[in-house]
Amino acid sequence: MGAQLFLIAVLIIILVVLIVYNKSLSKKLQTFSNIDDKIKSLNVIQDFMSTIGEELSVDDKIRKINEILLERYNIKYSTIVVFDGAEYVIKASNVDEKHWEALRALHKEDIFKDSISSAQTKYITVNTDNEKLPYQKMEFGRAKSAMFLPLYIENIYIGYWIIESGEKHAFDKLDTTILEVVRENIINVIKNVSYQSTIESIHRKDKFTGLYSAEYLYGKGKKIIDKYATSTVCMFKLINIEEINDKLGRKAGDKILTKISNIIKQNISPEYIFVRYMGPKFVIVFSGAEKQGVAEFMKNIKLRIEQVVINLEEKDKEKSIKMRPIFNFVLSTYYKGTGIEGVTKKLEEYLDKAPSGETNISYI
Repeated sequence: MGAQLFLIAVLIIILVVLIVYNKSLSKKLQTFSNIDDKIKSLNVIQDFMSTIGEELSVDDKIRKINEILLERYNIKYSTIVVFDGAEYVIKASNVDEKHWEALRALHKEDIFKDSISSAQTKYITVNTDNEKLPYQKMEFGRAKSAMFLPLYIENIYIGYWIIESGEKHAFDKLDTTILEVVRENIINVIKNVSYQSTIESIHRKDKFTGLYSAEYLYGKGKKIIDKYATSTVCMFKLINIEEINDKLGRKAGDKILTKISNIIKQNISPEYIFVRYMGPKFVIVFSGAEKQGVAEFMKNIKLRIEQVVINLEEKDKEKSIKMRPIFNFVLSTYYKGTGIEGVTKKLEEYLDKAPSGETNISYI
């Protein structure tokens, strides 16, 4: 009897030890799982930051971020929708385009309105194969679970991120803390690229010369320029524009700017970026070209455009006034990956501070 009691006691002790061990092991596994999730999250953040720094358009950056989310978190469908001030626009999605109309109208769905107003994540799923999610109008069976995450920048609602799965209860065990971190990083990316987005869309064409404004250099133009390690930037200024305007009138000044612009456009490669920088200042970026070759080329261009004559005919032909434009040129080197606006600012300062009679081709 005593031996049996001893054996039972030993078994109880072993059972208690195993229970304690299992709990300890479970905690360790959970810790490792949390650490793994954190490492994954950190890697995703690092990928986000790398994407921000790449020479891509804003839309391409957001699309790439969506691809990172799909790959790293093994999500079936992911869609990022942003309100651009006029309408809801799908910035990134791997869902077939035939479903985009429904996806960009989710803010109208009653099931998501509370989520938007409270800035809280909304999780919905079906329980049977015969059910469909409330926002699915024309489709059936594509998604059985969805997680809706409204996006806010400084308490201002800007859109939403929705992830979907073709399986029921797919996100029941998904760690929402990690999801919140990812959402915050999506918001940070949208904030960080907002300036770039403005630059990409703000450029316009000058009505007289047909040239893009300076903003084109910093957005779309920069993508062309940055195909090369170095480029030569030339800024030139019509230094006697005030005299032309005074003696011949402002229309004559506009006319001469148009004429010289057309001459230059006809003589440079489409790969080179030519813009009206500001007023009588123009910029040409010779993508991938060395300064020596550019300087020689600009000597010939300078000779040609300074031969243009503009006149004001009076009734008395003896009083007819004729004038020629006079230009001052300055060149500098742009290095890929640096700020091209820094180069143009330096060139502009040089021209503005140059002696009034200077009409050279300088290099700084």
